[in-house]
Amino acid sequence: MTNRSHVRSISLPSRSYPAALKIEQELNKIRSGEKSSGSMTQTICSGLSELERLHKSMDELLSLPSAQQALSHHVNERQVDELLDESVRLLDVCGSTRDVISQLKENAQDLQSALRRRKGDVCVQSSISSYICSRKKMNKDGKKLLAAIKKMDNKDRACPILDQDHQLPAVVGVLGEVNAITISIFQALLLLLTTPVPKRKPTRWSLVSKFVHKGIVKDENIKELESVDFILSAISSGRTDLEKMQIAHEELETLQAGLEGLENGLDCMFRRLIKTRASLLNIVYH
Repeated sequence: MTNRSHVRSISLPSRSYPAALKIEQELNKIRSGEKSSGSMTQTICSGLSELERLHKSMDELLSLPSAQQALSHHVNERQVDELLDESVRLLDVCGSTRDVISQLKENAQDLQSALRRRKGDVCVQSSISSYICSRKKMNKDGKKLLAAIKKMDNKDRACPILDQDHQLPAVVGVLGEVNAITISIFQALLLLLTTPVPKRKPTRWSLVSKFVHKGIVKDENIKELESVDFILSAISSGRTDLEKMQIAHEELETLQAGLEGLENGLDCMFRRLIKTRASLLNIVYH
């Protein structure tokens, strides 16, 4: 255990500033939240890509001797312990969310296969029921993960990034800011995944067809999950036909593409978070 009375105040030397400033620029870019012209899923996929680049820059900062010295000399600081705790919590949320999305994607693929085979209305209805059950499970699991991430978001993160006048090293402030923006993007993703599952009630196909042809189902404010729910509700209320199958196939393909993008983005983030945690542990405890 380090004796704090023998630890001198450490600040990042000027040569480390470019790395911290690069992170601050990337943070500001994400915070600006330029709205994507695509769907909500595409917007979050873009956010995950930017987040992965941000964490890569943070890993570059952690490779600097000055940053490593700052963390190693503050091994007993409360803020450092909290960062280590957050790193494992973020890993858990990221991995669990990826698994939830992967399961729904698999169920969506099974449903599409059933619609393609068209072995009868009973088979199609059974596949639809299985998909809806999967949606409900994702909604339930997503709410639990959302509650966990919200607890992390309630922590105080008042430490400025480049303020060298405070005793807490600037590098700890950088890590805290990066974690905060990571939590924010994960929250947006989980809110998307917890889109309420509508109650099964008949929907007139003429209404669905009218909406599709007018592009209402493709509106950027309507989530892909809602579009599929809307159309499956209409299919459940009557017999299947070619038009219904075509529209259902298109919406399921769009949903699967979005889910795959989210799954890939989370997979990249999971590997990056593992690397960051390993770096932190090596710096602090070696």
